[in-house]
Amino acid sequence: MSDRYDVVVAGAGPAGAQCARDLATRGYDVVVLETESEDGFPRQSNKSTAGTFPSMMSAFGIPDDVVMSYTDDVVLESPNSYYESYQPGAVLEFADFKRFLVADGRENGAEYRFDSRVSRPILDDDGVIEGVRYDGDEEVYAEVVVDATGPAAPIASALDVVDLERENQAIGIEYEMEGVEMNHPEYADLRRAMMLRLDHDIAPGGYSWIFATGEDTAKVGICYIQNDRHREFAEEGKTVDGYLEDWIERDPRFADAEQIGDTVHRGSAHIQMPDEMHTDRFLAIGDTVPTIDPLWGEGIHKGMKSARAAAATIDRCLTDSERRLDAESLAVYERLWHRDVAPRMRARLMLTRLLYLAPNERYDRFMEDLRRTDDDTLERANQGDKSAMAKLLHLDDLPLLAKFARERLGS
Repeated sequence: MSDRYDVVVAGAGPAGAQCARDLATRGYDVVVLETESEDGFPRQSNKSTAGTFPSMMSAFGIPDDVVMSYTDDVVLESPNSYYESYQPGAVLEFADFKRFLVADGRENGAEYRFDSRVSRPILDDDGVIEGVRYDGDEEVYAEVVVDATGPAAPIASALDVVDLERENQAIGIEYEMEGVEMNHPEYADLRRAMMLRLDHDIAPGGYSWIFATGEDTAKVGICYIQNDRHREFAEEGKTVDGYLEDWIERDPRFADAEQIGDTVHRGSAHIQMPDEMHTDRFLAIGDTVPTIDPLWGEGIHKGMKSARAAAATIDRCLTDSERRLDAESLAVYERLWHRDVAPRMRARLMLTRLLYLAPNERYDRFMEDLRRTDDDTLERANQGDKSAMAKLLHLDDLPLLAKFARERLGS
């Protein structure tokens, strides 16, 4: 078994597998190290709602047979209102999606080592990474190392590239359910929709969701950040599991619903501005950075884009006649990230702060604001367009905006 490659990727989630897929297609020797066993990897590591959009499917050549259902609408709910917007989407069978990425990468020459837990970087005499250790004393060397392990970030943390702050950590839990009343008279029709609900009584400091996967089946979950609003409304000692169970018990749409099997999907991500994303011979991608969409929690498309930006950067450096892999040369990745993966990130984080920290009555008003604006206002606001964001703001939002500005100056 070879112990030297062009690129070693730690983590076989969507970002890691896509990065390996892109590089293998370009003819590079790539090895991917994944903690899970090959048999258990796709199902046990299901940490995504797997809601995405057709643009991701087409951009990355994802086949239809990994899709559980296609949706037509995005629905936003508040405690007493809702807003519907036509926005085609796709809910993936996450396990099948990951299997496809791995299989396609292997077909193009990528090597996978499952049951391989990466522990720390191997450094040369100058302190520059030249490989990684895994499974205790196993070693593998490469021209470039990519950390795609998500919030665990064993390599990126050891190299002081990322600083994931606990107060910005979002945690989530999801069930797959059947018998859900997707067209309940009190709510919007969700039979072909992805729904997000802003309601501190259900998910203090976060949101809950119902993603249609069939006529009466859905992915149902909640996510919250341990922020000021969570501390205000959270019940002492109550876990994320407890909040999801309470919602299922109270919401009439789940009156006759049952969990499908006993599988529970769990995940976490960090909602914050990234620090650095690279150093000499090293790149961090996906949720290691972090890369998740701060407003709606969609991470697949962002992670895949970050993988492609990293692969393009590595290709550019390795095809250069001098094969320069120092931090300055790899800085192309950060420029691509801010331009193509998550543009206007700081403005979008401000809107995120307003959404998750606003009181429940502000959510009802938010639905009214959306109904009176143009259809594309929400989409443009989600992209960080300040003129669109201004249409959704009121004078009583100023204290939260001022607080965000003070925190930004303090940082």
